Amino acid sequence: MNVLMVLTSHSELGNTGKKTGFWIEEFAAPYYTLFDAGVTITLASPNGGQPPVDPKSEAAEAQTLATKRFYADDALIDKVATTLKLADVHQADYDGVFYPGGHGPLWDLANDTNSIALIADFFAHNKPIAFVCHAPAALVKVLLPNGVPLVKGKLLTCFSNTEEAAVQLTDVVPFLLEDELEKLGAYYSKTANWGSYTQQDGWLITGQNPASSEEVAKLLLAAITVKHNLIN
Repeated sequence: MNVLMVLTSHSELGNTGKKTGFWIEEFAAPYYTLFDAGVTITLASPNGGQPPVDPKSEAAEAQTLATKRFYADDALIDKVATTLKLADVHQADYDGVFYPGGHGPLWDLANDTNSIALIADFFAHNKPIAFVCHAPAALVKVLLPNGVPLVKGKLLTCFSNTEEAAVQLTDVVPFLLEDELEKLGAYYSKTANWGSYTQQDGWLITGQNPASSEEVAKLLLAAITVKHNLIN
């Protein structure tokens, strides 16, 4: 099985002068969940090369067994530093795609034409697409062939308005993701702040926050397995 993981290339936290990027745990936990199951994983980002890391995800309180494993994994650290450019990857080479979060995707992946086209292509070919925390921002401009938003009528979740308020970034982010998805017609739901919560609607899989990232990866793995069984 082959899975593509797409990381943000955006490093600026609005006009605050602070940095953002991808959230380490939301990358590491899903990566190892898939890797340990024998999945071949390719990493990509809009700009290619080293994607920025959200510095808050390096704080002591944000660390997990998966992040500690990552810091000791020189081969994976090198792999992250050399992500492919999104423009150079193709849906046909993969069985599914996973988007880790962090605030970065609100700025770049929400608007990246290569990412938008790639997600639409995966979905059109009935391949699982998975997103966690702020990564569902990559869905906001994805349209079906009939022009309808991909998320319309879909059950999903993402980083909630109350969680955004808790980290005091409500007025910094370009949009509140929960509100934006609901405007597009998605059926949004959530659990309490920082609790693990996922939604799956067909091939679309989403998780609310960092605590949800491993479960999203498990759902992606199960969906790919189901897909293989249907084909074979």
